[in-house]
Amino acid sequence: MLDAIFAHVPKLVRAATAVATLLIAGCGSLPMTGAAKPQLAPGTPPASAIYIGNSFFYFNNGIVSHMGPLIAAGTPGFRHRQSMVTISGSGFDWHDVDSYFRPGAVGKYSFTADNKVVFNQIERLFDVAIIMDCSQCPVHPQLKPVFHEYAKKHADTMRKHGARPVFFMSWAYKDAPEMTAQLEAEYTAAGRANGAMVIPAGLAFARSVAQRPELDLYHPDKRHPSPAGSYLSALTTYATLFGRSPVGFSYTGGLSADVARHLQTVAWDTVQAYRQP
Repeated sequence: MLDAIFAHVPKLVRAATAVATLLIAGCGSLPMTGAAKPQLAPGTPPASAIYIGNSFFYFNNGIVSHMGPLIAAGTPGFRHRQSMVTISGSGFDWHDVDSYFRPGAVGKYSFTADNKVVFNQIERLFDVAIIMDCSQCPVHPQLKPVFHEYAKKHADTMRKHGARPVFFMSWAYKDAPEMTAQLEAEYTAAGRANGAMVIPAGLAFARSVAQRPELDLYHPDKRHPSPAGSYLSALTTYATLFGRSPVGFSYTGGLSADVARHLQTVAWDTVQAYRQP
């Protein structure tokens, strides 16, 4: 069993500023800003990963609870180790990323399916480090500069420890779809500036909403992901990191086969579209 490490602090409630609604036009269309996108193809499939973020990662038993079965479905027998470090409501600047790479700490041991402790023999702690800012931080007038400052700091730290930096583009609030294009612009700019891959989860949410608006990707608070939303974010992460289509995977995340197939297709189509020049 893949181990996930959670570091929780009391949840912060962040108030969203009411702004005019931007309609997402056209079935399957995506908000596109025209910004140049990171042209980074996946390298060797990562044998280890750390997810650094907030409650968007740890909702619904965490993104790692989906990533393990997805990787097993896509590459049977592939050994993959993953950990997750999250702080409720956190932004990039809340995390001491350098400390997550200290020897003999995160990733030192894992648990098997029968609850046995396995001590990992680690040459390189993590192949990739996936990090997410708070949902509003990249587009907030006061926090946007902090987002870009810490995108560089954390990317440099990750590379110092031999990990590829990956930025996770989060999704718009359900009642503020205009955030999609704004988040895309900032994450894309940060990805290019720092040579980092970008996981376009927010664009996948927008594509699914455009195609099947009746499928609710959100928790009732209109911010956090529903089980379908968590599954979609994991699918988009898998497609980005491994460069492979998840369409047709038998692992459905507890959703119906029809819904799972739709989300698998949305994830792959989104990643393919995002990589286009």
